[in-house]
Amino acid sequence: MTTTNNDHSTSSGRVALITGGNRGLGLAAARRLGRHGVTVVIAARDERRSHEAVVDLRRTGSYASAVPLDVDDPDSVARTAELVAREYGRLDILVNNAGILPEATTPEADRPLDLDLFHRTFRTNLFGAAAVTQAFLPMLRRSEAGRIVNVSSTMGSLSDQLDPASPYFGLVVPAYQASKAALNGLTIALAKHLADSAVKVNSVCPGWVQTDLGGPESRAAAPTTADDAAAVIVRAALLDQTGPSGSFFDLAGPIAW
Repeated sequence: MTTTNNDHSTSSGRVALITGGNRGLGLAAARRLGRHGVTVVIAARDERRSHEAVVDLRRTGSYASAVPLDVDDPDSVARTAELVAREYGRLDILVNNAGILPEATTPEADRPLDLDLFHRTFRTNLFGAAAVTQAFLPMLRRSEAGRIVNVSSTMGSLSDQLDPASPYFGLVVPAYQASKAALNGLTIALAKHLADSAVKVNSVCPGWVQTDLGGPESRAAAPTTADDAAAVIVRAALLDQTGPSGSFFDLAGPIAW
């Protein structure tokens, strides 16, 4: 099921696509962007939940649509890029939000070197983000203010992992941590590659968020609501021309790589 909203597709000016946008942090970011008048395209595997998310967004006055997307599937990524190009003809904001943390819900994992978890985690958190970015980059380059927001984590900061004072110091989830460190590396490389364009690329950390990413126990213990956490995504998505590119930050400011 593909839900479109063609009557209003260009009325808000900017168009944003959010991977994994049908729930949790992605949906919260969609709501916030919608309040700024951005047309939001929800891209996710679960088409039923995506349709429900669109209905919810439209009920609050946002311009929204949904497209099926599996970031792990190159054919799905290519089809989605073609669909967005056909329906909207543009993309101004890409939020690479889709991510997994199977180590949190796989107690039998052979840490720190469970290769299956490494493959699964990198396939979504890094390769998926790279594939989606590659597919949508031509449209982003044509935007007057293209923005790529890679949803990372402080747990991907090598400096933070080595800091005994960090609240994350005791967490050992190497596949997830390595995938986010690699995503940060991709952010830097893309920012350099796109330095001659209007596209800005940044990594953001939303914090420890009340979502399903880390399982039910993590959701109950996390201190930050999805809506509050989504503020940093929107900040990066709506940066003006003086804003940074190739940076890593949360709501409090820069994070050390």
